[in-house]
Amino acid sequence: MIIDFHTHTFPEKISEKVVNNLAKESCTKPFTNGSISGLLSSMKEAGLDYSVNLPVMTSPEQVEKLNSSFIQAKEELFLKGIIAFGGMHPDYAPDKIREELLRLKSAGIQGIKIHPAYQKYDLDHPKMMKIIDIASELDMIVITHAGIDIGIYDHDYASVKHVLKILKEIAPPKLVLAHMGGWGCWEDVERDLAGAPVYFDTAFSIGAITPLPGHDKRPYLEENMSVENFSRMAKKHGCDKILFATDSPWQEQKDVVKLVTQSNLSDREKMLIFEKNALHLLKLHK
Repeated sequence: MIIDFHTHTFPEKISEKVVNNLAKESCTKPFTNGSISGLLSSMKEAGLDYSVNLPVMTSPEQVEKLNSSFIQAKEELFLKGIIAFGGMHPDYAPDKIREELLRLKSAGIQGIKIHPAYQKYDLDHPKMMKIIDIASELDMIVITHAGIDIGIYDHDYASVKHVLKILKEIAPPKLVLAHMGGWGCWEDVERDLAGAPVYFDTAFSIGAITPLPGHDKRPYLEENMSVENFSRMAKKHGCDKILFATDSPWQEQKDVVKLVTQSNLSDREKMLIFEKNALHLLKLHK
């Protein structure tokens, strides 16, 4: 079994437009049109069993509307192999955060996504920390973008320093740091964060980045990890805390499966990354 813990989709009518705009901002090539049908086709080609679909709330007004849509579609999506997560925004009414997260949990949605760079708040801002704290009290998974965003270079909103503060002050048991703990900041991650009680996902972290044809390269365009560096980092952090992920549509799912398979990790370590850790977090049975 293979579970992709980090994918994105958009409503079918606008998915291609949204993905094309994001591709221009990041100068990176998308590998699906960003729709549910595009993700399902990619999963089939890659031999994936499940993908976790992560929304990014770019305004507080989106929170209830989008979460309601995920609640409504959850069962149908799961039958197709897509696991819906909800989302939260730091400017959402502070007195309603717990109520909204409880609404998600009661509907069977086990986690939320936050994105400091798109939401323009440092990960250790009190508003972000409140979301993480309440979600953790409710035994929910919190997955956050970590490190630099390839399309946003003005500031590192989710640095290793921010993460360390979260771990010290909240100690969330189900915090997942996307992009192997901090995109483009892997030396800092390996030095200061590897081995800490937190999950890393492999999304958009391993192998070469495919540029968008006809667009100038951004400063970080070639800054992904080699398979060798990934293997070393995974072993140092502990493969029991690594989740397979691709950030689809921004990586070809079948290519990332191949890269992890070709690594020098043991079969047991690969099994932990591909399925065991995700099954445990998601409380799924094989």
